Order: sequence, then C-alpha cells, then structure tokens
Amino acid sequence: MSSAKTSVLSAALDRLWIQFLPQMTERVSTLEAACTALSAGALSVEQRTEANAAAHKLAGVLGTFGLTKGTELAREAEVIYSGEPDADPDAVTRLTAIAAQLRNIVASKK
Repeated sequence: MSSAKTSVLSAALDRLWIQFLPQMTERVSTLEAACTALSAGALSVEQRTEANAAAHKLAGVLGTFGLTKGTELAREAEVIYSGEPDADPDAVTRLTAIAAQLRNIVASKK
C-alpha cells in the first residue's frame, strides 16, 4: 500500500477511535462496576449480563484497532461473566486486573 493510502487509512482509524472512545470508556466502566458489585457479593444477573455484553463489544472494537491484547483480555472477561463468577473465588481478582488493564489500553491509545 502506498504511503498516501496508509496515511488516509491511519487518519480514518484515528477519527473512528475518537468517535468510539466514549463508548469504550463506558464499557470499561461497566466492567469496573460489575467487579465492585461482585466483590461485595451483590452482582445482579442484569449487571452480569451487561458486563458480558460490554466485554464482548470491547473485544470486537479493540481488535478493529489492532489492540490484540485488549481483545484477549476482553474475551477472557466475557467468558468469566458468561459463567458463574460469584462461584469462583479468584474471579474478582482476575476481573479487577482485566478491567484495569483494559482501562490502561484504552487510555494509552488516545
């Protein structure tokens, strides 16, 4: 691909990133809130479903922008939330770490 086409593509991806940044940040916040609820023993089915959906959407969009580590982390969170995270004593620790890493990945791309 020519450098002009690469530059145009890069600029388009930058615009898309800016456009989707608020949604990505909100989805990470959803994961953080679910972690907080889970650690308090108060994760509702609705919150778990929302966290699962947020993780799924983050996995897709982060992959679109070439952030494969973010996609892997979001997929891991999605798998955990699709099960019974409150039955796994290690889930809170892992989900909290995943949410923090996703927050850093999204913030570092700005």
